[in-house]
Amino acid sequence: MRAALLILLGLAIGVVGTVNVMNALAARNPMPAAVMHTMGYHMGELKQALKAQQCDAAKVQHHLLRLQSTATDILPTFGIADKAFADDANQLQTRLQQAAVSAPATCAALAAALKPVGETCQSCHQQYR
Repeated sequence: MRAALLILLGLAIGVVGTVNVMNALAARNPMPAAVMHTMGYHMGELKQALKAQQCDAAKVQHHLLRLQSTATDILPTFGIADKAFADDANQLQTRLQQAAVSAPATCAALAAALKPVGETCQSCHQQYR
């Protein structure tokens, strides 16, 4: 009985230790997650504006410019030396630039501007997530 209790205690300590080590390793470079969270926030705000049908041109432009700015951090932050990844990141930057330049003032225009951006995001997330 005593041996079984010690084995169980050892396993529990091992699990807790493993979780702590994995969390420490994951926290080494918080930038990739921060970039994705920032982009997710701005995309979420734009989608919420579409859903509520309240597409204020100034707010839309602000979020599009923030997305465009943050997208420039993808390549240096993730450090993935894959040509397909770099092409996807560059395509995202191009599509965000086109969306920002188009300055959508209506919800229909915003939806049209976000469609290619969303497709690029989806493509990259399916491949690299």
